[in-house]
Amino acid sequence: MKTYYVYLLLCADRSFYTGITNNVEFRVEQHQSGYD
Repeated sequence: MKTYYVYLLLCADRSFYTGITNNVEFRVEQHQSGYD
């Protein structure tokens, strides 16, 4: 069984982005490179 993580990011416009991932490091890299 895979483990999944739910996360909230505060965006520049003060809104929240909610996401889910099973690979936190990869998803952080995606966000930092501008991938939505």
